[in-house]
Amino acid sequence: MSAVLAALKAQSTIVADTGDIEQIKKHKPQDATTNPSLLLNASKIEAYQPLLQRAWAYAKEHQSDVAKQVELACDYFAVLIGKEIADVVPGYISTEVDARLSFDSQAMIAKAKELLALYQLEGVSQDKVLIKIASTWEGIKAAEVLEQEGIKCNLTLLFSQAQARACADANVFLISPFVGRILDWHVANGMEKPTDPLQDPGVQSVRNIYEFYKTHGYNTVVMGASFRNTGEILALSGCDKLTISPALLSELENMTDAPNYQLEKFTVQFDKPDALTESQFRWLHNQDPMATEKLAEGIRAFAAAQVDLENCFKKL
Repeated sequence: MSAVLAALKAQSTIVADTGDIEQIKKHKPQDATTNPSLLLNASKIEAYQPLLQRAWAYAKEHQSDVAKQVELACDYFAVLIGKEIADVVPGYISTEVDARLSFDSQAMIAKAKELLALYQLEGVSQDKVLIKIASTWEGIKAAEVLEQEGIKCNLTLLFSQAQARACADANVFLISPFVGRILDWHVANGMEKPTDPLQDPGVQSVRNIYEFYKTHGYNTVVMGASFRNTGEILALSGCDKLTISPALLSELENMTDAPNYQLEKFTVQFDKPDALTESQFRWLHNQDPMATEKLAEGIRAFAAAQVDLENCFKKL
């Protein structure tokens, strides 16, 4: 392990952002996360074809309706991949709820419990799993209920301070603020790509969320996600967790030197503000054009990947 990666691991918990078990074995992260796009990629890997077949056989055995068969097969495939990962990582595996449910709290709660039942069937403890949910108002409210029932959640597609505040208000276990997609939006809207990672708007967003949480005494874990380069990662050294793709983990492994950007160790300085109401949340989030566009775009992309995964089963 390079000195750069070793120093990063000493400051932040490293999470693998992949569904490829071989890459996870190679990089030895603490946790791992998946999403519909990563599962779709995994479905195309020859080594995972038996898991596809097993998921499809299980679904046909337990459902007679074709649409429900496909839905169950996708869920079970996600769990089978998750089980393989859970056997490798010492910490958590994050498994995502269907993005098409992102505006239906009750449906997300039900789907989370269905996924956990499948994990139990595979012998994976609920304590090992984080249910991954989009950071819509409805998703945050679903996570609040699940957390109260002892089910830990990972709130994803998080781009705004309003989303971060509402997640903390709901006492969710972990948030995944997206760094690279924030940069993408600003570059697409005329910003010159910064050479200094501390000037990266995605980095600045996560640093602001981290400081807000720590200085107000919130327990929600901050996990930087969706990185475009190693500079963004290193500029968030000291963040609670960082979920990193295998390609960027390999780059970090090969680095011999890097600047020290370590985050300050903040202490509680302020009382927590009153929890946001739904109207306050929607207004504050609406005032951030980047966040509103990237949240909607992310949900659409994950939904499209889910449909593509469903089509894989329809061809079997």
